[in-house]
Amino acid sequence: MAVLRLAFVGDSFVNGTGDRMCLGWAGRVCALAVLRGHDITHYNLGVRRDTSADIAARWRAEVSARLPAECDGRVVFSFGANDVCPGDDDGQRVSMARTLVNAESILSEARARWPVLLVGPLPIADDPAASTRAAQLGRALGELCEGLGVPYLNPHPDIVESRVWLREALSGDGAHPDAGGYEALAALVDGWDAWRAWVP
Repeated sequence: MAVLRLAFVGDSFVNGTGDRMCLGWAGRVCALAVLRGHDITHYNLGVRRDTSADIAARWRAEVSARLPAECDGRVVFSFGANDVCPGDDDGQRVSMARTLVNAESILSEARARWPVLLVGPLPIADDPAASTRAAQLGRALGELCEGLGVPYLNPHPDIVESRVWLREALSGDGAHPDAGGYEALAALVDGWDAWRAWVP
């Protein structure tokens, strides 16, 4: 049985915004691990509207306060959807080039202290252009992670085809699903070999 402290760092999708059960995907994958007998302390550090630049500025202090050296701490990052939303940097809030620089800095520093995973950006149901940019960023983050040796899950191709995610997001605020969408994402994460290596 694993005894772990897990910090989930990212944006509103990490936070679970829109989920009336207030679990999101992070809470659900931890609940599944607990059902398999693991002892999990779960910290949700998702912040609405956070870009990779925002996360780069805050993650270090927030994670260090929750994962002291004497504990078996691990970090799951997930970001990028806010970066590709409309803005002033190449037509989006953070350019892809800058996102990749931010991601390399975050992941390189984090993996020097803890085991690290990255879950890629999610689609934006009511903004097809932003969703396309998220797909492009997801592929680029995969190449970056391969070079860094960081396990990476790109959920975009599956989630963009998820009827429950799309239906719930469009009936809500246009981006965030309710429980069913987060259950679909949690199932992807829970079936991921890198996650299961932590909590088999």
